[in-house]
Amino acid sequence: MLPLSSLGERIAILGPSNAGKSTLAVALSEKLGVPPVHLDQLQHLPNTDWQPRPEAEFAALHDAAILEDGWVMEGNYSRLMPQRLARATGVILVTSSPWLRIARYFRRTLANRSDRAGHLEGAQDSVKWAMIHWILVKTRNSDAKYAEVVRGSGLPAVECHTAGALNALYRNWDLPAPR
Repeated sequence: MLPLSSLGERIAILGPSNAGKSTLAVALSEKLGVPPVHLDQLQHLPNTDWQPRPEAEFAALHDAAILEDGWVMEGNYSRLMPQRLARATGVILVTSSPWLRIARYFRRTLANRSDRAGHLEGAQDSVKWAMIHWILVKTRNSDAKYAEVVRGSGLPAVECHTAGALNALYRNWDLPAPR
């Protein structure tokens, strides 16, 4: 595993929903002293039930965020990935079993903690069939797609394909334990 220092000050974290991207972004942010950027928070309007912003507004927020000197940015949004990876100094891929991700989805949604990493301000999380379908069907095999993007980026990269690998990353880089 590469040392954390080799990833630089602008780290993009990619992977499927509920793989642990937001929590890792917060841990890295605390360790590196750079802000975490949760793309879901830029994509969706606060105080809504995850209502998307107009596309131009989201793209402008994304593009402004990537211009900052340092960040840990988590999320995919493939249509904006080229400019994000062009500014990134390192990339991390976090994947895991769809069954683990669905369990995490239920746990985070039912707990509905406002202090959860990546929580949308003012949103009341609820279980949505569309999200269950997204995790178990639509993105079930997205790991290979994200791995191809990471490997093609030319950036220093770390890939964690299991919960065990992600836990090892936390230990090896001496990151604050997930809450």
